[in-house]
Amino acid sequence: MKSYSLLLIVLVFAFASCGEKKQKEGSEVFSYASVEIPNFNADSAYHYVKTQCDFGSRVPESKAHKDCGDYLVSFLKQHADTVIEQHFTSKLYNGKVVKGRNIIASFNLQSKDRTLFASHWDSRSWADHDPDPKNHKTPIIGANDGASGVGVLMEIARNLKLSPSQVGVDIVFFDLEDQGTPEWDESDFQDQSDWCLGAQYWSKNTHVPFYQAKYGILLDMVGYSNPRFTKEQQSMYYASSIMNKVWQIAKDKGYGNMFVDETTGGVMDDHVWVNINAKIPMIDIVQHDPMGNFFPYWHTLKDDINCISKNTLKAVGDVCLVAIYSVS
Repeated sequence: MKSYSLLLIVLVFAFASCGEKKQKEGSEVFSYASVEIPNFNADSAYHYVKTQCDFGSRVPESKAHKDCGDYLVSFLKQHADTVIEQHFTSKLYNGKVVKGRNIIASFNLQSKDRTLFASHWDSRSWADHDPDPKNHKTPIIGANDGASGVGVLMEIARNLKLSPSQVGVDIVFFDLEDQGTPEWDESDFQDQSDWCLGAQYWSKNTHVPFYQAKYGILLDMVGYSNPRFTKEQQSMYYASSIMNKVWQIAKDKGYGNMFVDETTGGVMDDHVWVNINAKIPMIDIVQHDPMGNFFPYWHTLKDDINCISKNTLKAVGDVCLVAIYSVS
């Protein structure tokens, strides 16, 4: 995932202006009905994050990547109504063709009223922002950048099994999100299309033909011990009412200090392609560091389990569960 260049913002807006520029959003996406919200267990979510990290760096076609993917599929098959593995191939920035694996779990298949939650499960092949140049070509663990969002959604899947929701829920783990051009390479992808390869594939080849969801929420870097989630620009452009409702949920739950009421610049993340290609209004809950990048250990070897906070996982999980279970 990468911050937007000015050119990409222009390109995205140009795509959006062709045909269906913007999804129509209902005036009431969420309602705070008197329903019981399941308890999000932060210890479980932390365990799921750590288990992913224990496999090692989940870089394309590595043993850790295969073993972790098998673990995620096995876990979801124990909790979801159905699990689909979407295998695909894609080219990296350098032309190398690699195999990818999107993993989709669905709950309450009978409901046509569906919501979409997603995160990426691969970790970056290069620690190109590490302060030590000797580490720039070393794969990262990606505890926050990758595993944290997946861990939150695994705990949500466990809750959906125990307490089925009124609405249908689809959880997608995107692959090959974090394999964009490294900082040390001179390749020039000005439109940043070398990022989010799994989301690009899924958004053009959804697991169910003509798949639609009322809204989507993407989780990226949602476990850092000093969380700061802002209203990312592309989320506000495509799905402002959803973003505002989710931030209101966070405020009502007492997490307003984490979910900051501030609009910040757009980022290249999986939600961009879901909005453009699949026409599903999707927001991004993503860590924002006002000092630059996303968080201090972004794309470094220190993005390991030591930077993960159970309190942050709990906050994000609580907000997502309220969004799911309070929908009328």
